[in-house]
Amino acid sequence: MPFKRYVEIGRVALVNYGKDYGKLVVIVDVVDQNRALVDAPDMVRSQMNFKRLSLTDITIDIKRAPAKKTLIEAMEKADVKNKWENSSWGRKLIVQKRRAALNDFDRFKLMLAKIKVCNCLDTVSDMFHMLCCHCFLGHYNSFTHVHETLFFDF
Repeated sequence: MPFKRYVEIGRVALVNYGKDYGKLVVIVDVVDQNRALVDAPDMVRSQMNFKRLSLTDITIDIKRAPAKKTLIEAMEKADVKNKWENSSWGRKLIVQKRRAALNDFDRFKLMLAKIKVCNCLDTVSDMFHMLCCHCFLGHYNSFTHVHETLFFDF
């Protein structure tokens, strides 16, 4: 699969270092081979080194160095925030932020929930294995009986 994330005007990038860490920005102009002029609705237009940017697959259709109002309209039209939140990369970062914000009691409740889910899955797996063995040995007429038996209320 060919490389498709080129540095271009209108490319949405994620800041991976510095005071704006984690923000989505748009490249509005390329200064030189190492720096770009970036802008976002909630920050001041500034130069940023490419090493501090992670390019995303999202692009918007803008001219070079647009006004702030034009940039915001283009971002809303392209639905950048929604695309980012629905991408696997964006969802992963949202989960990481949510996990980092948990306090000790929330982590404890999460641990208990995981234990409960694993125990339920083990029970269902054991029942499925037992019913399949009985079906294989001929104790049940068909696999449909096994299928009907598995769907029960916890």
